Amino acid sequence: MRRSGRLDEADVALIARGLGIARADIVDHAWCDNGPKWRGVMLASAGQVLALKPDGAILAGLDVGVVGPRGKVGVVGAHAPGDECAFEVRAFFPGNNGMAEDPVTGSLNAALAQWLIGAGLAPSQYVASQGTALGRAGRVHVERDAAGEIWIGGASVTCVDGRVAL
Repeated sequence: MRRSGRLDEADVALIARGLGIARADIVDHAWCDNGPKWRGVMLASAGQVLALKPDGAILAGLDVGVVGPRGKVGVVGAHAPGDECAFEVRAFFPGNNGMAEDPVTGSLNAALAQWLIGAGLAPSQYVASQGTALGRAGRVHVERDAAGEIWIGGASVTCVDGRVAL
């Protein structure tokens, strides 16, 4: 079942507390469900997204995606001239005996794109930055085509390579 629309206000308040921010810092929110059921929240700036210190005990059991525009604070979708990225994205979910953060998440970026582009909060083509807080420079290329389909792309880095003989 595909959920859409805004999150319940109790959910938003819990997420704000779990991210260590005031409820007022969340400027928009939505269910972002393209299979995985992400709770998407938007902050006013990339700087706010990067400064998050999430509390895994409070966010236990939740899949939370956070997005903030890069560049000019408070202007959703705006970016500084010459900046290759429109948004900073972070993904938090249960894992590693607590809470994990993914350096680049295709499913989250696709779900966020459905929300952001559909709501007019992002252009039909943009680049998102993810992994910055983890020391990674992930870049996710997002595009909605003429048919309304969302396409996600980017480069990958091989971290582990090996063979198994059976």
